[in-house]
Amino acid sequence: MTELVLTPVLDILDLLGLAIFALSGAILAAKERQTFVTMAFFALVTGVGGGTVRDLLIDAPVFWMQDPWAASICLMSALLAWFTPTRWWEGKLLDFADGAGLTAYAVLGSAKAMSYGVPPIPAMLMGIFTGCVGGIIRDVVAGRPSIIMRPELYVTAAAASAALTVAGMLAGLDDPVVWGVAWAAGFALRGAAIRWHWALPSYREAAPK
Repeated sequence: MTELVLTPVLDILDLLGLAIFALSGAILAAKERQTFVTMAFFALVTGVGGGTVRDLLIDAPVFWMQDPWAASICLMSALLAWFTPTRWWEGKLLDFADGAGLTAYAVLGSAKAMSYGVPPIPAMLMGIFTGCVGGIIRDVVAGRPSIIMRPELYVTAAAASAALTVAGMLAGLDDPVVWGVAWAAGFALRGAAIRWHWALPSYREAAPK
């Protein structure tokens, strides 16, 4: 096992994913007219939820317990939501921002899992978990249907970023380039799904003969 060395690319993806997911959690609480304490809680669990599950599964130190900035970023995101009207965050803007955070965390999660010696397929799954679990926790706590239950491509975009990250690292390509391309590809897929409502076909049970 070798500790993942953060480069400027991975640093940016890390902060991007954390801030966006924390903001999405705080905004959801704001739309429900909750207190600032509740907004801060939603920001924290949404921002760090996926990474916490990943770190526990790969037997790594839980990242936000080691990083003095992680919880602070979540709190600042909650403050931003508290002092801005929720109408600022309506429409597609937050969806695109969430897509950027989703794919950034998918890259980061897969790269970290690979650095801890996790095999390729589980490492890819760790990227998906990192990108999706925080949002799932947010939706479950808020008592609303999770975004992963929508037909629109979401988990697929995280899977694309995670798969490209793992494949590029296995091939020995330059890590910052791999991470940047993997994020861009996943975000482009998620953006297209938002713009044109791309979705995978849903299950349909065959009619009885």
